[in-house]
Amino acid sequence: MDALLVVIVVAGVASALCWVLSLITRDTSWVDRAWSIVPVVYVWIFVAGAFADGRGSARVVLMGVLATAWGARLTFNFARKGGYTGMEDYRWAILRQRMRPWQFQVFNVLFIVCYQMTLLVLITLPALVAAEHPSALTVGDAVFIAAFLAFLVGEAIADQQQWNFHQRKKQAGGTLAPGFATDGLFRYSRHPNFFFEQAQWWAFYAIGATAAVASGAGVIGGVFNPTIVGAVLLTVLFIGSTIFTESITASKYPAYAEYRRTTSMLVPWPPRSRAVAPQS
Repeated sequence: MDALLVVIVVAGVASALCWVLSLITRDTSWVDRAWSIVPVVYVWIFVAGAFADGRGSARVVLMGVLATAWGARLTFNFARKGGYTGMEDYRWAILRQRMRPWQFQVFNVLFIVCYQMTLLVLITLPALVAAEHPSALTVGDAVFIAAFLAFLVGEAIADQQQWNFHQRKKQAGGTLAPGFATDGLFRYSRHPNFFFEQAQWWAFYAIGATAAVASGAGVIGGVFNPTIVGAVLLTVLFIGSTIFTESITASKYPAYAEYRRTTSMLVPWPPRSRAVAPQS
């Protein structure tokens, strides 16, 4: 069976399962729990399909390894925060309060399940491009693989710094000025983990594009090919999610307005000034 068709079938089953479970449990975080797992499955289906068709390559295997490293790290971070213990993302609870029940259920089906689960397929499609264009590894591959790994490490550091802050906040009785992380990577970006998460999938796309170019594709169809839609839509999702998250944070912590003024939202950048006091 065609690898893409297998991925579509698996994604359809996973989406239906997430939707049904959200209705049964009244918990809409099932897609969140699948987020770091199903893309790894999809990439390895593309890897298996490539070898089954006699088009396996070192590049497509490395893409499987990179996706697995991404998924393992993100799954660990999600698990230690209690993501698999039945705890719903606080943002969905807030959004549910702002909508009528039927409106939220439409949002649940169309956005939380359909949009996000479709996106998780789209971001893995560069592996299909690599599978369809087997060729020897190039310098471009080395650059983009190194970039992926650097972004992976960056996200791990950012998540650890955020985890450390919340542990200190918990030990302090739930209150720790200014109320949110501002040290380490958070000095240069309000959401460095979000930035590095997106950057990894842009690097993943670049590896697939490199395969197409190495096989003779030009700028259009090679450097820029249809699978770029996954990285683009992921960025759109993160920008929207970040704006919503920040609206909640700003309503809880008065100091966040100044932090927002002085610190880049996503791309790490030197702060304009150090107006928000660091955690003690």
